[in-house]
Amino acid sequence: MNAIEKYTAFRTIVDREVGRILRIWVQTLLPSAITMTLYFLIFGTFIGSQVRNINGFSYMEFIVPGIIMMAVITNSFMNVVSSFFSTKFMRSVEELLVSPTPNYVILLGYVCGGMFRGLLVGLIVSLISLFFTDINIHNIGIVIVFVILTSLVFSLAGFLNSIFAKKFDDISIIPTFVLTPLTYLGGVFYSISVLPSIFQGISLLNPILYMVNGFRYGFLGISDINIWIGFGMLVIFTIILFYTNLYLMKKGIGLKS
Repeated sequence: MNAIEKYTAFRTIVDREVGRILRIWVQTLLPSAITMTLYFLIFGTFIGSQVRNINGFSYMEFIVPGIIMMAVITNSFMNVVSSFFSTKFMRSVEELLVSPTPNYVILLGYVCGGMFRGLLVGLIVSLISLFFTDINIHNIGIVIVFVILTSLVFSLAGFLNSIFAKKFDDISIIPTFVLTPLTYLGGVFYSISVLPSIFQGISLLNPILYMVNGFRYGFLGISDINIWIGFGMLVIFTIILFYTNLYLMKKGIGLKS
């Protein structure tokens, strides 16, 4: 395939993914908007009013970046894992694999679809947060870099999950038993500085902590960790997940019956 044909194939996959997201927005966009609004109400308003300021910021201001990032992570992952597994389940993935479309074009098409949903939901949640507090932006460049790389990493992770999934129940195992606990324990609702030293050390093993704190630094200028470590981790995860997915696609693992 020449460059124009590759772009056409890529654009076709992305257009289909974006069209699906917008067509069933009641399932893809609305649930996160409602859930995150409840987080703002319960944790930010009701509970947050009883919590002291953190590093000079109100509790609501502190949790807003974490809640936005939580929405981006969840939606980026779930869009790719559900969409590509559906393609596997209906056996239409075989048509993609036997076509001249390069594997990296297929991968990038689905990943961009996941990023579109993740970033769109992140924008929606950001707009909702304006009803509860003012958004401070300390460094817009860091905000953009961290949210895009995080969305990219979890879109790639969702693709990896969908490759190994054999039934619909399998696509919910990682989000339920891995992603959700790591997110809640990733400093979304608290600063690890308030934890005992032993739990601070354990928290540092959680990669989502670095993503949330890097994103929070872009908003508030505060972080529990070195944001450059978080940036480096995102780059490394991106490279590893991208080439792992390509290798599995080339070998047909989880794709060929």
